[in-house]
Amino acid sequence: MNTRHLFNLWGPTSLAVLLAASLTGPAYAQPVSEQQARGQAVVSDAAVAGAEQAADHRELPRGHFRLPEKGDIVGEYYTVTVEDQEETLIDIARRHNIGFEEIRMANPDVSLWVPGKGTEIVIPAQYILPPAPREGVVINLSELRLYYYPANNPGIVETYPVSVGRDGFATPVGITRTTIKVKDPAWAPPASMRREAAERGEPAPTIVPPGPDNPLGRHAILLDMPSYLIHGTNRPDGVGMRASRGCIRMYPEDIESLYERLPSGTKVNLMDAPFKAGWADDGTLFVQTFPQLEENIDDSEPLQDALARLNDLVQDQVDVSEEQVKHAIENPDGRFIALYGPQAPEEEPEQTPLKLEGLLEEVEVEVSTTVRISDEA
Repeated sequence: MNTRHLFNLWGPTSLAVLLAASLTGPAYAQPVSEQQARGQAVVSDAAVAGAEQAADHRELPRGHFRLPEKGDIVGEYYTVTVEDQEETLIDIARRHNIGFEEIRMANPDVSLWVPGKGTEIVIPAQYILPPAPREGVVINLSELRLYYYPANNPGIVETYPVSVGRDGFATPVGITRTTIKVKDPAWAPPASMRREAAERGEPAPTIVPPGPDNPLGRHAILLDMPSYLIHGTNRPDGVGMRASRGCIRMYPEDIESLYERLPSGTKVNLMDAPFKAGWADDGTLFVQTFPQLEENIDDSEPLQDALARLNDLVQDQVDVSEEQVKHAIENPDGRFIALYGPQAPEEEPEQTPLKLEGLLEEVEVEVSTTVRISDEA
């Protein structure tokens, strides 16, 4: 027998969620074939595990990676070639478990809507694990990505792209936990949304029932933080950008998979780490940066914060270039940058500048000597 309960949640989003007791099993999207990236500077060698790592990843469900025995990096960059002229960059991103901003930053010169048949697309499926305890759920807001460390499956980390709160509806930073899981939720638009709709002359429903028009999708996981949820969406094209009113949105297939396996009471760490650093298993130190959310900048000093993070990581064992760190912070595009180790670019040796006056004198001597020899001949 199905039972239904109505939950009134008051806060930034003023949601009303309708519970249905029916449950379904987890669904996993099968990984697609991968092609090793070429020309990815410092990153192509980061997949030095090569074919073995790729083969191992194909055996795991979508978004699942084995935690490294040493180091902080999972996954790999690779490329795919567009085969369907009608396929958009956003379609490709979703198929490869990548979000909107991730695919855009990795392919800045490719059209979002018409990448074109035959175009090579970079899939940035390599991740530095966030600077947080590896337990429960960790959501890095600036990165627009969720990480899950299942307690019943040690040695595995799952990661999925997410959307977070847009300007004016910031997702809060803090520690919370999951509470109730909702299948086929109903949604009550908050009063502010109803007023905005009325001003546009559009109908404003009091309740949106479960179905294809429901913004929460088919699955929702409530947090112990009034009005904030992890849920699906009826507009998956927006996953991976700042698009919500504070909630965490996921692709429908990702939230469906997570829904069945995420226990109620799981710790959720909502953090904002736009600068990440970590070791690869070959001893290379990588960093990557993302655009920081303006509401979380406060009085922070990005460069000093980054250097402090690096100092904690390297413990004064290696020297890193402050200029490279500064460049990464000023160009927050999510790309891996190798600061130290086997994959770091070699420093060009310093060259002693030539003294032009001495060089000219030597040339003059050689010329005059040549002339005298010619005269004697």
